[in-house]
Amino acid sequence: MPARFVPIVLASLAFLPAALLPLAALAAPASFDSALADFRQTHRRAAAEAGIVGSSFYFLRDGRTAVADHIGYQDARTATPVDARTIFHWASITKTMTGIAIMQLRDRGLLSLDDPITRYVPELAAVHNPYGSNDAITLRHLMSHSAGYGGPTWPWREAAWQPFEPARWSQLVAMLPYTKVQFRPGSRFSYSNPGIVYLGQVIERLSGEDYEVYVDKNILRPLGMYDSYFDRTPPHLLPHRSHSYLIRDGKRVEAPFDADTGVTVSNGGLNAPMPDMAKYAAFLLGDPAAAARHDLVLKRSSLQEMWAPQVPAGDDYSQGRMAATTQSGLSFFVDQGRDGVTFIGHNGDQNGFRAYLSLCPARRAGSLLAFNTETRAVENTPANRDTAESRIALATDRLCEALPPSPQAEP
Repeated sequence: MPARFVPIVLASLAFLPAALLPLAALAAPASFDSALADFRQTHRRAAAEAGIVGSSFYFLRDGRTAVADHIGYQDARTATPVDARTIFHWASITKTMTGIAIMQLRDRGLLSLDDPITRYVPELAAVHNPYGSNDAITLRHLMSHSAGYGGPTWPWREAAWQPFEPARWSQLVAMLPYTKVQFRPGSRFSYSNPGIVYLGQVIERLSGEDYEVYVDKNILRPLGMYDSYFDRTPPHLLPHRSHSYLIRDGKRVEAPFDADTGVTVSNGGLNAPMPDMAKYAAFLLGDPAAAARHDLVLKRSSLQEMWAPQVPAGDDYSQGRMAATTQSGLSFFVDQGRDGVTFIGHNGDQNGFRAYLSLCPARRAGSLLAFNTETRAVENTPANRDTAESRIALATDRLCEALPPSPQAEP
């Protein structure tokens, strides 16, 4: 039976030991200290008022974790607190790794971003395209959500006994003759989960490995993300796997625990604790001390290419900063904040988890924010900015805006 919500949020803040941070990160201006204090208050107050069970927040500066903040519980029933080992589901932030994998294959000479998707996934020729040949739909279109494919991968799950996501590629192939391209490819933005699943197929077919194996070998392990994985949790990590919750009609219900995203794994299957995600964020921001290792994953010029705007996405209120300035890059979203600050990031929501990756590369800084509670279903309207999760996420902008440009930032 659903349980009526009882506020349980606790709070604790961990500033990392000074020995772990370079001097540049320690010399925080007063404006940043003030912005951080304001953010902490917003985070705690909004989470408590909305009934969010647990949340973690990390802030990175100059390649290091400067703030590590954990509040509430990873399991409401056992009152197990959230800590640095708690594993959150990162949902659609997985798409950024899928995009990086495609860029790796491109840099190895195995594909071009302007290749037709049908070259690698010929089954897509069966999709009805009133605008011409399916051969005109490119990998670049898929990475920028401008291919014209629909939004949900599997829109028919209606009961708890049904699988969380389709388990096999053959299930999606069976749908293709009954689907159509919804607008002229490349003409506009429309967030598409199936498009990223198709990119997952490209990765598997060119590499000869399952998506999970490829990303583990080529992204997770090289970055030292050893407690990160896809879908079902390894037994040794189960004590740290966060439960997740939905608040509906004022009541809190638990979402399916340790759900499997099946064939849609490239779209949203990543699970990871905050320290591992901090390693990923440090790679994205660029750390001169780790440049040789990071370049083995993806060279800086290719990452910057992914951050170049491809198509306006200001009509979408689920991604980026959920603003009129939002643009879609290649597997990342690009926004302009106050004082000319450019934000690069991606949001994720699935099965009661909400997650946010937001970087300001010119400041060599960024934030990671995760919740194990969805207070209201995501809707593609301006009202999505008003959920507790969105308000907290948008409040992180002030932290980047309070920092001066970094002399080590790339031009």
